[in-house]
Amino acid sequence: MDKQLFNDAILRACRKEPVPHIPVWYMRQAGRYQPEYREIRKKYSFFEVNENPEVCAEVTRLPVEQLGVDAAILFADIMTPLKPIGIDVDIESGRGPVISNPIRTLEDVNRMGQLNVERHLPYILDSIRLLREQLSVPLIGFGGAPFTLASYLIEGGPSKDYHKTKGFMYAYPSVWKALMDKLGEMTITYLTAQIEAGAQIVQVFDSWVGALSAEDYEIYIAPTMHHIFSEVKKTGVPTIYFGSGSSHLLEQWNQLPVDVLSIDWRITIDQVREKGITKTLQGNLDPSLLLAPFDLLKERAKTIIDQGKKQQGYIFNLGHGIFPEASADTLRKLTEFIHTYSQNQ
Repeated sequence: MDKQLFNDAILRACRKEPVPHIPVWYMRQAGRYQPEYREIRKKYSFFEVNENPEVCAEVTRLPVEQLGVDAAILFADIMTPLKPIGIDVDIESGRGPVISNPIRTLEDVNRMGQLNVERHLPYILDSIRLLREQLSVPLIGFGGAPFTLASYLIEGGPSKDYHKTKGFMYAYPSVWKALMDKLGEMTITYLTAQIEAGAQIVQVFDSWVGALSAEDYEIYIAPTMHHIFSEVKKTGVPTIYFGSGSSHLLEQWNQLPVDVLSIDWRITIDQVREKGITKTLQGNLDPSLLLAPFDLLKERAKTIIDQGKKQQGYIFNLGHGIFPEASADTLRKLTEFIHTYSQNQ
């Protein structure tokens, strides 16, 4: 690849360096809104896509080629590393991850094995190596955060309230800590292996941690997240931390050794900066606006860009993932608008 043609805008933004334009990518930018993806899924299950590096690379590349975004994110699921350590997980269409052997006791935690990425998930690493040869934008690797993974492991699947998870956390704090420790080490192992294979940024998805109060986050979660980001920081690769509905946790996140905080639409970038947070920010368009008239979508994007550009260190994204009803054409036009508008400012 001609390195002069390599678009490193997102890497520069992570490091708070000057950028030629505001970089943009979208969570779940490979997925069911794409006709090409739906055709591929007719032939392969979700995990079969993962297990075939050529197909995985194709799915990962598609949105870069179609939308013109500034980064690719590896096509996988946060549950991917759980299967090899003894968790019986399946991705049910329309529902999400479902666990048939949920965690209930310390014995269940102790039965979980240790992840060896080269042995257990060689196809993930092969996909990353293949993509590094094919892409002209940085590749984002990722993993699930321990709380969010634990919520599936304890609830047995998606939840609206996380009562079982939080109840487990309160009732069995020593077992909870053992679970956090095990999932934390797994996450470090998984992210580090992705980086060694060629991932240039890693994002930790803590999608459901907003269900916790700031007090509970400090007691039950922060030590594990500090350990994860401290270990990954040793690689020198930028890290991103994402959670939904987590605005009340931002001051605590700001204390973590993470480079980028990904925020949702429930708080503005100006409001985050007013909290004294100076890390690079990522976000934070409400995904529902992808169904709005394009003029309104542009106005909302413009407001976000204007706030993001006030300080170096900003990446445009959605506040959560793309959903199936979204239009690839709308996303392509939005990406073009973000690039053009931010270049001209």
